[in-house]
Amino acid sequence: MASTETPSDPGTDRQTHGFQAEVRELLHLMIHSLYSHKEIFLRELISNASDANDRLRFAAIAAPDLLGQDTELQITVEADQQAGTVTIRDNGIGMTREEAVANLGTIARSGTAQFFRSLSGDQQKASQLIGQFGVGFYSAFIVADRVEVHSRKAGVPETEGVRWESRADGEFSVERVTRAERGTAVTLHLKEDAKEFADAWRLRSLIRRYSDHIGFPVRMRKEGAASLEYETVNQAKALWTLPRTEIKDEEYKEFYQHLAHDFTDPLAWSHNRVEGKR
Repeated sequence: MASTETPSDPGTDRQTHGFQAEVRELLHLMIHSLYSHKEIFLRELISNASDANDRLRFAAIAAPDLLGQDTELQITVEADQQAGTVTIRDNGIGMTREEAVANLGTIARSGTAQFFRSLSGDQQKASQLIGQFGVGFYSAFIVADRVEVHSRKAGVPETEGVRWESRADGEFSVERVTRAERGTAVTLHLKEDAKEFADAWRLRSLIRRYSDHIGFPVRMRKEGAASLEYETVNQAKALWTLPRTEIKDEEYKEFYQHLAHDFTDPLAWSHNRVEGKR
């Protein structure tokens, strides 16, 4: 890992780091090569949010206190046309400052190398591979010239939140912040040619297209001026709880792709219902 670390603001704990070389190469690919598949950023960030919720759900089996009073795991998508931003928020496991530096500034070398070896110049193929190799977060820079991440790890004090920010210019900054809620919020400051994604209707259609199979509710504000109420946009249904006759082949395929981070179709699948006693 090639990383530099210097205090950005004397008297504070804000620090600036250099991206790992592989990340810089990946960012260049995202920004300059995948312009015709811009919408994949939403698929990837919602998938990451779902993974964070899954990790908390699993951790809470052994440590129920991690959930606190906020027991309904969900994902929220906010659009602000005036500010030109999109925010994807989860109330999952969250990150510490150290985890933010490690998770958002570096990529496992083997995974990165395998990802680049799999590229063939085909944009469609590249857009499908992103989630499979764990580099989905960086797809945010396809549509954003600045990305902010606010996070707090479940179970740590509110004063141990972290704010991460980058303009994909080779560096990112991190600083400690006070954050009341656990989980992670990713805010994209959209480029001029990507302002279409600040439109709530556009986001809803993409969520239904790419994230309908996500097992957590993906919620947005109800349509209407200045609505403060939220509604679930995706179906958020667990396939294993449904009869086989109620599930379409496309839903099986989407479920496999979400679990495997593989955006090709499965070769086959089998639907079984098993009951037992605990």
